[in-house]
Amino acid sequence: MKRILAYRFSAFGDVAMTVPVCVEFLEQNPDVEIVFVSRDNFKDLFDKHPRLKFHGVSFDDYKGIFGIRKLTKQLIRQFNPDYVADLHDVIRTKMINSIFFRHGFKVYQIDKGKDDKERLTDVWNLDKFQLKRTVERYADVFRRMGFKLELSHQLRPEIVNKKDIGFAPFAQHKGKMMPEEKSFELAKILAKTHKVYFFGGGKEENEILTKWESQIPNTYSLSGKLSLKEELKKISELKVMICMDSANMHLASLMGTRCISVWGSTHHFAGFLGYGQSEDDIVHVKDLSCRPCSVFGDKECFRGDYACLEEINIQNIIDKV
Repeated sequence: MKRILAYRFSAFGDVAMTVPVCVEFLEQNPDVEIVFVSRDNFKDLFDKHPRLKFHGVSFDDYKGIFGIRKLTKQLIRQFNPDYVADLHDVIRTKMINSIFFRHGFKVYQIDKGKDDKERLTDVWNLDKFQLKRTVERYADVFRRMGFKLELSHQLRPEIVNKKDIGFAPFAQHKGKMMPEEKSFELAKILAKTHKVYFFGGGKEENEILTKWESQIPNTYSLSGKLSLKEELKKISELKVMICMDSANMHLASLMGTRCISVWGSTHHFAGFLGYGQSEDDIVHVKDLSCRPCSVFGDKECFRGDYACLEEINIQNIIDKV
């Protein structure tokens, strides 16, 4: 049995995107196991295949250069992998890679396509086109090891009789979120014909969604009330999840749930559409030449008015439901 040690430490949605790739890889390569190293709190994402093992770490225990060296040597002693896959490519993983390399291990690193993404998000560049999907970039790491891997890009529902709607109106950055009043109005309309569950996290989001729950009949806020495992189970039961370009889209993909995704300053051309999700379920303002201006939604609006989100028509979302 060959062993691959793979790691990616953040962000949450990007880590979730690795799971369907790992699962399909293991199905197509029955003589291999993957040990996936990531943050402790991501553990419940990785229970999809018996040969997909999870090793959680807390970086409070591995600070600075000496901490990285300590972590890497522990990984070598505990797992002694045949291959090492860096699915993150940040300073921390480059340091880990160099230690593995010095100990004679084969290290394979993701190509993030940074130059292409920089060109894509240049507001003066009008020649926009689809870049390689992130999941294919993950898959390429395994392919360069010499393994075969064909991704299906299909959802795998865990439950047959799905019902109700999930709605996650928030994201990490302003450039990814519809205005609050639009999201509230959308929830009000949807709740007339469907049971709607709100998803969120953090004190401020919990307070807003609890308030919405009290104002809109037939809605239920789950924000801050569920463990990750419980949240994943609930998402697996939903007929559809509505969210921004956020981790919730990738959790829906992981659980085989259709997702209607809303995009503002970001764009699916950068490669981050949820695994198995349809481009027909994307809602965005198509005729803004400045989109996308950001890969992650963390830049200030070039125009200053966030037209990419202010001009979203919620009827387009309702029609797709």
